[in-house]
Amino acid sequence: MDIIEKGFDQLLEMVEEMNRKSTPLSAEVKGKAAPLLAKMGKTTVPVIQRIGMTMVDRAKLDSKGEPYDAQYYPRKMIILGKTEPAPYRPDDASKKVTDQFCVLSDEGKFYEIMYSSNGFLLDSYLNPLTADQVLDIYGLEIMFMLYRAMKDYLKDQQDLVEALGRVLDYIAV
Repeated sequence: MDIIEKGFDQLLEMVEEMNRKSTPLSAEVKGKAAPLLAKMGKTTVPVIQRIGMTMVDRAKLDSKGEPYDAQYYPRKMIILGKTEPAPYRPDDASKKVTDQFCVLSDEGKFYEIMYSSNGFLLDSYLNPLTADQVLDIYGLEIMFMLYRAMKDYLKDQQDLVEALGRVLDYIAV
């Protein structure tokens, strides 16, 4: 029994030591989250150019609230997160924000896209954000979402390459 108790005590000491070491390391990593997010955004540019989508800048709304005659932003973007809408847009305080998203453009820049609607027209404001602002507003989840998007993209590409390889093997036989 003494051997088990000694072993257990040693495990507890090891856990406490790891906790003492991990706390300052966690703080250091969190302190460098914004530069890491900015670097991830820049590194992701080629992928966003391929998989990004064009976001609506403004559109008319039909009687059911569906957009038509839409105009789009020229850059491709991926959506990374959503937050509670701000009470009004920075470009026009008379416009209430109905939806607010964090996006990453195909130039590696983070934006907040804020949509407003008066029932007849839908328009938006593209608010540039720094990596620090992204983390303040949307939290560390944005970093996870960007990582996850790239991981899913890579898996899709691997599946495609494997399928093409099988087709080529079949044709070559």
